Amino acid sequence: MTRRIVFAFVVIGVIAGAAWAVFHFRGARGRLAQSQNRSAYVANVFDADAWNRAVEKVKENRIETGGGLEIPPELKHYEERYWFLATQVAEIEKYNVHTCQDYLDLAATIERGEMVPVPGVTETYVLLGIGQRADDSPFSRYEEDNHEVELYDATQLAGAYRRIDERRSTLQKEIGSLNAQAGKLTRRERSKRSELQKQIAARQQELQAIEEDKTVLDHYYGNPETRQTLFREYESLQTLAKNFNGRSFDLENPADRLALKLNMLSTLRPQALKILEEVAAAYHGQFDRPLPVSSLVRTEQYQHSLRRVNRNAVTIDSPPHSTGLAFDIDYRYMSIAEQNFLMAELARLKNAGRIEVIRERNANYHVFAFVNGARPSDDLVTASLEKAGAPPPEAHHSEKPEPPKKKKEATKRHKRRKR
Repeated sequence: MTRRIVFAFVVIGVIAGAAWAVFHFRGARGRLAQSQNRSAYVANVFDADAWNRAVEKVKENRIETGGGLEIPPELKHYEERYWFLATQVAEIEKYNVHTCQDYLDLAATIERGEMVPVPGVTETYVLLGIGQRADDSPFSRYEEDNHEVELYDATQLAGAYRRIDERRSTLQKEIGSLNAQAGKLTRRERSKRSELQKQIAARQQELQAIEEDKTVLDHYYGNPETRQTLFREYESLQTLAKNFNGRSFDLENPADRLALKLNMLSTLRPQALKILEEVAAAYHGQFDRPLPVSSLVRTEQYQHSLRRVNRNAVTIDSPPHSTGLAFDIDYRYMSIAEQNFLMAELARLKNAGRIEVIRERNANYHVFAFVNGARPSDDLVTASLEKAGAPPPEAHHSEKPEPPKKKKEATKRHKRRKR
């Protein structure tokens, strides 16, 4: 009897192990595919060996020589917690800087020459972690209500409707078959009935999702004028994909779609790129290491997906990264001496009125370049507070809010809020 029990446990263990292995393999295979796609991006867009050497240099162990971390007041929080973000919003409003809503919008900005490609690796800096939340899904238009509408040409649209019809027909047949099986069960077969009801509910839920997908397609592609606009937008994206950053991308190939998205997210406005290059040159000259840059332009569509894992990714109407004027520097691997030097350099640029900057707790310095190298006035910043998320002043307060007061220390100006 004991042997039978032991044998039963062994069999159960083997089956469970096999099930886990299958599940783990499927998940790993999906992650491997994404990893391979990103590796292909590195290999095809720039010198992979040079990039790998630069990343090794960034991540190699440091020997601390003593001394503590000295965060300049210029990189700390403002007393008015919305002032930091309002300063950037004021600059965006002042110069009417276009914000990129989705990849399609970003593509148009690139075509107009307002954004320029940023090399993946140079002697003084390396892009590290750009587009971590990007995926290989089809390109879509991002609507203000957070809905996404996939972009198709006429042939692809017909294929999308065909797939919906085929899947709907299959689900309806399966639901009918399961209902028939449930109808033949006796009252005592409760367990089987419960299992069938779960299967029916799952298929009904999927059927509802498919109907919602068809409703979205009908809404946007059912109108002839809107349909032609979407076709033109897809054609415009295709034109960019045929020749962008030195290579061609096939929009029907998942790996190419991901690579194109990563390329598009590796762009900045010239004013921001100039600041990045200046800071990187100073850092590299001091420590003989490339500056790790973790984020450049981010569309509002990408920003909303990033918000799920990064609470610093703001979702206001004009998020700074969507302008192409902002970039992030990763300080996770830097020694205290490196961080102190870099923060002093960023504080110098801020005091010169050329940037807004903050040290974030998630291991980044967020840098925002001013268009003409001058800060917006306090009046403009004050007027932008509500757009930056600040609560509106009480109705009985008619006086204009005062800008944050300076600290007693000579150099300490304001506490800053996370973007």
